[in-house]
Amino acid sequence: MIRILLLIFTILIFFSGCYINGQKQIENMNETDSFFTEFEPSYVKLQKEGILKQRGQELWERMAQCDLCPRNCGAKRLEGERGICKANSKLEISSYGPHFGEEPELVGNGGSGTIFFTNCALLCVFCINYDISQMGYGTVHSIEDLANIMLQLQKRGCHNINLVSPSHYIPHILLALDIASEKGLRIPIVYNSSGWEKAEVIKYLDKVVDIYLPDFKYGCNHHAKKYSIGASDYVERTQEAIAEMNRQVGVLKTNPKTGLAQRGLMIRHLVMPNNVSCSEQVFKWIAENLPKETYVNIMSQYTPYFKAKHYPEINRRITLKEYQDAVNAAKKAGLTNIKQQGY
Repeated sequence: MIRILLLIFTILIFFSGCYINGQKQIENMNETDSFFTEFEPSYVKLQKEGILKQRGQELWERMAQCDLCPRNCGAKRLEGERGICKANSKLEISSYGPHFGEEPELVGNGGSGTIFFTNCALLCVFCINYDISQMGYGTVHSIEDLANIMLQLQKRGCHNINLVSPSHYIPHILLALDIASEKGLRIPIVYNSSGWEKAEVIKYLDKVVDIYLPDFKYGCNHHAKKYSIGASDYVERTQEAIAEMNRQVGVLKTNPKTGLAQRGLMIRHLVMPNNVSCSEQVFKWIAENLPKETYVNIMSQYTPYFKAKHYPEINRRITLKEYQDAVNAAKKAGLTNIKQQGY
């Protein structure tokens, strides 16, 4: 008799757990559905007007002698030559899926639908994802594959499509988005980049990208040139690019019900040892050239990966004082929407 009662009790617990999990899944679906019904990204209109495809084709032709990034290396990518970024015209993707380690405004319950593109033009000696960005880890995908990946991420409940290190594949992204939008993609596009961009190319993304998520790594060119090999104009190019991003999307706007990001600029700044990042100059520029309420995430997670061991001044984690000094510099500059990380 006791065994029968225990069996019944176990069954009741099991089905109770299934019910609770099911309710959570329904809540997550309702949150995502609500988000869809209240928001339509502007790229939908561009797709219907044929503008997405047109822009993608225009940038595709520029890969003949590539000038899509500040390197202006002139690689003949359409003929298979790889540029300084190590990309040719074949689309290479490292991985994709829901990501829960991004800013809360991007993650929600369903995660941010990240797509990690292989290769990168900035060549940071300390890159945490060096196997992807500089060692070529990834596989070749077609433009149709990329469109289907976007749709899969939406179907899985992701709240946005988060394009990580996308600069060298903007033509592919525009053409894939043209296909995905026609098939029903309706979640925001996040452009997650190093910040070192050509403002003139970023203009092609006007009313395409909903949320810009650029790094602002350095406030001084001499450090950028040393630690992001040869990026001697990092500060000027990044300032121009971020100013253009702000012109397009403005201050971050979130869904009042869910808190999820819908449109706007979110800047990341990674604090580095010995003030290699020149944080005060970064925050001063933001405060003087963008709205004071611009979203700024001050990040503490610097870890000396890849070739950092060859540079003693950055071959360690940051100290609590170094992080707090950066936060204080942002406050002193007058920024009012600072996001701090635990240390």
